[in-house]
Amino acid sequence: MIREFDFEKLPIVEVVNEILVDASARGASDIHFDPLENILKIRIRIDGQLIDYAPIPNHLKRNLITRIKIIAGMNITETRLPQDGAIKANIKNTPLDLRVSSLPTINGEKIVIRILDYSASAKGIEYLGFREKNFEKLKKMINTPNGIILVTGATGTGKSTTVYSILQKINREDVNLVTVEDPIEMDIEGINQVQVNSEINLTFANVLRSILRQDPDIVMIGEIRDDETAKIAVRASVTGHLVLSTLHTNNSLNTIERLLDMNVERYLLASALYGIISQKLARKLCDHCKVKRPTTPYEKRLFMNVLGKHVDEVYTSHGCNECGNGFKGRIAIHEVLLINQQIRDAISDGIKKEKLRELVYTDDVDTLLQDGLYKVLEGYTTIEEILNRIELED
Repeated sequence: MIREFDFEKLPIVEVVNEILVDASARGASDIHFDPLENILKIRIRIDGQLIDYAPIPNHLKRNLITRIKIIAGMNITETRLPQDGAIKANIKNTPLDLRVSSLPTINGEKIVIRILDYSASAKGIEYLGFREKNFEKLKKMINTPNGIILVTGATGTGKSTTVYSILQKINREDVNLVTVEDPIEMDIEGINQVQVNSEINLTFANVLRSILRQDPDIVMIGEIRDDETAKIAVRASVTGHLVLSTLHTNNSLNTIERLLDMNVERYLLASALYGIISQKLARKLCDHCKVKRPTTPYEKRLFMNVLGKHVDEVYTSHGCNECGNGFKGRIAIHEVLLINQQIRDAISDGIKKEKLRELVYTDDVDTLLQDGLYKVLEGYTTIEEILNRIELED
């Protein structure tokens, strides 16, 4: 455990404030309050890894959770149903923007707090870790007047950061840019942002229909969740709008298949889809203490098979006072696909997956594995990190 609190001297209000501020200062992305039989265990996620933070005695568990729910604007009398809330406050001179979720478990309510950090988005797309080849394709994507651009990946892979960076790049005075989000994570000046509300039937699909009557140039959909939203998004792009959205798929090929599974007409998808950015996050090596080591025979074969390169040394983690465990921050691994005419024809004709794979993964497209291994060569991360996050292809 990292922290111990003196509950005799510190009131619960101060304990909660200290947890929120300290977790944010340590660069955590999430805080977990796990109710166990004897204690409430607090864990924080730093660089994608959950670590134990502090134990809370059982007799204070309810007080602490109630305090969090109060400042998050949640119903403290309802403990049987999941709830969502938000905290936007200045605590101990630290501005915090947090999303709070509660879930009833057998030992009590589990609370998870997401710490929203916009610093990476604010820097711009140039700082998102795109290699030059992928960055050139990204610039071409965002300069197209119409079509769909999708940012894909699992939960917690930095999709929102990439999308908000793109939005800030294309947010100009001469365009009408409208977003529909759930929730709105970052308030951007000059953009018309709409928050969905399922309780009053203000859904993605319903908002999208209204947005298209608002003379938009660019539409951002927080996430394509269902068939109806997918179909409206595709039709919006075909009628002359640039549509930017996210999807929970692993790579470019899976993304095309997922959209077809959503019953989007093949001929419409073929003409609408313009580009796909798939990404994952890997822990970044600490620049102060990373050291080189010789590659193993297996790693030599992997580099030769995947990149066609003979590699004798790679960087590995060491650990120092700056980082603790050899890693500091995270870096995105990308796969960027620009849809060409061959792929459009293949989607429209409904050819088999194996043939579509050959058309997608040409020499022009670096897979997630290839991009990851290039970033290992450049000293950004370790080969273990890449193999832990990316499936090896056959």
